[in-house]
Amino acid sequence: MASVSISNVQKSFGEVEVLKDISIDIADGEFVTLVGPSGCGKSTLLRMLAGLEKITNGSMAIDGRVVNNVPSMDRDIAMVFQNYALYPHMTVKENMGFSLKMRNASVQEIDDKVGHVAEILGLGKLLDRHPRQLSGGQRQRVAMGRAIVRNPKVFLFDEPLSNLDAKLRVAMRGEIKELHQRLRTTTVYVTHDQVEAMTMASKVVVMREGRVEQIGPPLELYDRPCNLFVASFIGSPAMNFLPGLCEGEVFSADCGLRLPMGSRGVKGRAVYGIRPEHCRLNTGGVEVEVIVVEPLGAETQLVLRSAGQDFVCVAHDRVDVHPGQTISIQPDVSKVHLFDVETGVRL
Repeated sequence: MASVSISNVQKSFGEVEVLKDISIDIADGEFVTLVGPSGCGKSTLLRMLAGLEKITNGSMAIDGRVVNNVPSMDRDIAMVFQNYALYPHMTVKENMGFSLKMRNASVQEIDDKVGHVAEILGLGKLLDRHPRQLSGGQRQRVAMGRAIVRNPKVFLFDEPLSNLDAKLRVAMRGEIKELHQRLRTTTVYVTHDQVEAMTMASKVVVMREGRVEQIGPPLELYDRPCNLFVASFIGSPAMNFLPGLCEGEVFSADCGLRLPMGSRGVKGRAVYGIRPEHCRLNTGGVEVEVIVVEPLGAETQLVLRSAGQDFVCVAHDRVDVHPGQTISIQPDVSKVHLFDVETGVRL
């Protein structure tokens, strides 16, 4: 295992700067996710750490050793790709043991390590099959197994679950997290899915347009987003936002709604943010019209409208409401967020 240090890293393709002064410290054994919208630079950063892209400026260190000019094969890392990258003419056993074979490991060592990892991943009965005979989830486990047998200092995952269906994605998410808890190998995981980022990582790095917006534990980002972008990106469904004016303990939204915000000491214009799950139903608060009802079983998601403003509310049980009905909601004052109108920074 090893720590990873990314210091003031920049990356440019010609005149286009895609990564701008990135600094991230990853502790030994930590599971870190890089999350952000497509094009934010997270996969490029991972490829630079893997040695597949050159660094324009700054430095990257693994286990205290700067690896800017170290070839990929000498960095002691293992990468799991989005498209599995398995050799179609090789069996599962041959795919998993290929890196060991290239290192001139003995047949006995290869058999022992592949057999051990196959049992961990539930691949013991599939070792003689070829990739075309496997399901998507099985192929992904083979790709993971190929990385694990090397016993690297750092695991790198580049959106490994994006090709799987929803049910299998949830199952594989749990398997990867359980695997990390067992091996305790430093892991850097790239995803555009904020649910993956929240549920798997011990630390989340939110990126946008080549910059780091916020770094912290998942629940810290959820409870105290540093700006409007992080607040809108972390959490599903997304946070509701209403621009308006802070007047004492009441927020007067531009659409005409008056919402409680508690004693915050904030005056002037701001953006009022409240998560859908932090609005209580039928509590004598703001009257709203029900537009859409989405029953999800354990909870119910509602699209509501008042004074021309649409927003989303989540009830944690089954509610007897229907489109066109008027109900009331009451935001939880302790869960209200306020952001600067100009900069988007949390107030």
